[in-house]
Amino acid sequence: MSLNYIKNFYEGCVKPPTVIGQFHTLFFGSVRMFFLGVLGFAVYGNEALHFSCDPDKREINLFCYNQFRPITPQVFWALQLVIVLLPGAIFHLYAACKSINQECILQKPVYTVIYILSLLLRISLEVIAFWLQIHLFGFQVKPIYVCDAESLGKKINVLKCMVPEHFEKTIFLIAMYTFTIITMVLYVAEIFEIIFRSCFPFKQ
Repeated sequence: MSLNYIKNFYEGCVKPPTVIGQFHTLFFGSVRMFFLGVLGFAVYGNEALHFSCDPDKREINLFCYNQFRPITPQVFWALQLVIVLLPGAIFHLYAACKSINQECILQKPVYTVIYILSLLLRISLEVIAFWLQIHLFGFQVKPIYVCDAESLGKKINVLKCMVPEHFEKTIFLIAMYTFTIITMVLYVAEIFEIIFRSCFPFKQ
């Protein structure tokens, strides 16, 4: 699966120079990707097939489902992971190519500043993704979706559609929100760890 390639690529580069950063790598690569790759497919994999409206016709179901899901949650979260990962991956790939080790990142101010900027960029991307997720999916999946079918030219302009496994999807949404918040907290904590270690370097 493509998410596994992302994880392997990330682990193949220079590891983060902080304890919190290394923990975040484990959290990012294991828990978050497991939820998206395994549980996400189980919850959202056949959603379009079981999404039904009244009247239950294929063209109506497809039209209303596309209105209900402008973008599927799986695609959105996969894009979120890739985009958020990109700044850190670029930095670690550059560090690997230049043979810059973990200690060097913290010891040289230039590398330290660049690394902190990459963390701030990732926090900004997570915040944007968090806002988009709220705008697209909200915090709750309701069992009934009211579809505006006026453009279909039907006699009934408003149709009621059944959303399958709405409660499971609500739990999954909350879990993904939680993962995003935890990730941002870890980024902030890593920045503070870098500042602390720069102000109070460990004696060998």
